[in-house]
Amino acid sequence: MALLAAEHLTVTFPECEAPVLNDVNFSLETGDFAVLCGATGCGKTTLLRMCKRELSPLCSQTGGVRFDGEPLAALDAKTSAGTIGFVMQHPEQQIVTDKVWHELAFGLENLNTPQDIMRRRIAEIASYFGMEDWLERDPASLSGGQKQLLNLASVMIMQPRLLLLDEPTAQLDPIAAADFLTTLHRLNQDFSVTILLAEHRLEEVIPQCSRLLLMDRGTVVMQDAPRTLLSALPADAPVMAGMPAAVRLHHALGTKGDCPLSVSEARHMLMPQLCCKQDALPEPDPLPETAPALTVSDAYFRYERQGRDILNGLCFSVRTGELYCMIGGNGAGKSTVLSVLSGLNRCYAGKVEIFGRRIQDYKHRSLHQQCVTLLPQDVQTVFLRNTAAEELAEIDKNYETVLHDFPFDLKPLYPQHPYDLSGGEQQLLALAKVMLTKPRLLLLDEPTKGLDAQSKRRLADVLHGLTAQGVTVLMVTHDIEFAACHADRCGFLSRGALISADIPTRFFSENAFYTTAASRISRGYYRQTVTVEQIVTLAEQNGGCR
Repeated sequence: MALLAAEHLTVTFPECEAPVLNDVNFSLETGDFAVLCGATGCGKTTLLRMCKRELSPLCSQTGGVRFDGEPLAALDAKTSAGTIGFVMQHPEQQIVTDKVWHELAFGLENLNTPQDIMRRRIAEIASYFGMEDWLERDPASLSGGQKQLLNLASVMIMQPRLLLLDEPTAQLDPIAAADFLTTLHRLNQDFSVTILLAEHRLEEVIPQCSRLLLMDRGTVVMQDAPRTLLSALPADAPVMAGMPAAVRLHHALGTKGDCPLSVSEARHMLMPQLCCKQDALPEPDPLPETAPALTVSDAYFRYERQGRDILNGLCFSVRTGELYCMIGGNGAGKSTVLSVLSGLNRCYAGKVEIFGRRIQDYKHRSLHQQCVTLLPQDVQTVFLRNTAAEELAEIDKNYETVLHDFPFDLKPLYPQHPYDLSGGEQQLLALAKVMLTKPRLLLLDEPTKGLDAQSKRRLADVLHGLTAQGVTVLMVTHDIEFAACHADRCGFLSRGALISADIPTRFFSENAFYTTAASRISRGYYRQTVTVEQIVTLAEQNGGCR
């Protein structure tokens, strides 16, 4: 008997004609590790929430979801709360207490767990997750990766049989995301916890999962073991753009046999077949020299007078019309850089210049009048109205005319409340809203989170269109693939200081950890190849496969 099964599930939201889920059918056995993937807005979050009774949205539905053979509605409250766990995309939205150990105890207290058992479970889970040193800390003081690990531990302490996760790595740096996914794999292997994970970052998770569910426009269109499904997937399928580099390379080269899933499999199965006479592509032409759009010199900033410096002698500049991507670990100070450049915070030492003027010389909100605009990491903070259309009209009543070249169709979103949209749809709406301000300097904090690969490509087209018009874009991101493919320059921020900056081919080919899967696959065969497209180009120039 399946542990979790959806049977002809159709879900329609109030005042909406089209269903958000349409005749969804799938089943998971005990111990499965399933990944749910699909385009932005295809219904992944809604499907996950329909599998957790307490989080099910207000809707009309036909069909249903069964857990261990019973309809979700038939489960008693304790079983439903404790046996099915849920980890959200935004770590802060799930944390409710002021100490880490209180957070771990919260679920157990609500399940009326005896105190001696509760203390033992807290000690156990803290040891398993390596959290003993955090137990007395305020969760607000933790890094993004630590917060998400705390959320996972707070759910796992109730010993659920089914774990649902909605893009849990969206706000984590690459190393923290890999660690989080490794922990999920351990839980699946050690305790046979059944996992259903919705995710856009598929590079690390697909080699670990046992089942892949592909969604499209509200329904599950394919489900199978990952190697079987991806071997049969057409090379031109839209979802292919978001698959691991090994999978994309296999299809792009047209190689025969099983589809590799991981970096190591691609190095073993694909690279030895390629001719490697020419080992590097010529470097791109340098960008034309333009005046600096922003310059930061020896900047220091701290949030508390007695606290540590978040920005520590920061020095860097971005040229007018440049797309500059800043990467670094959670807590490195990237969002703080944007808050200083947008005037939300002020450095206590050093100099910040925007278009040749000191930032403090911009008076009476002139900094934000068609000059500097910030899209924050939590895009919900920019929403103030009841519908998406009202959000856009707040900035410019002629928003449809101004956004006529915007490559995303926002019309289906206009009548909806911004909070009812998926994470990716909220991201697109917020981006459209800040573009209506017509900035000269656009600051973006994690703009690709929640977006599928096709949406990221269209976002890149938007940003390159802006830079072609002379707009400068500074983007803080954990999306290494996006930066490698689309940035003019990349910089690495560590402990509040910019360590290095360079064009993507040199920058990522010299990194060991903050680099692309394509770079790891091609090392020792080709030089300065950091994207799948670059590997394919070199392979074709050298005569393809042996």
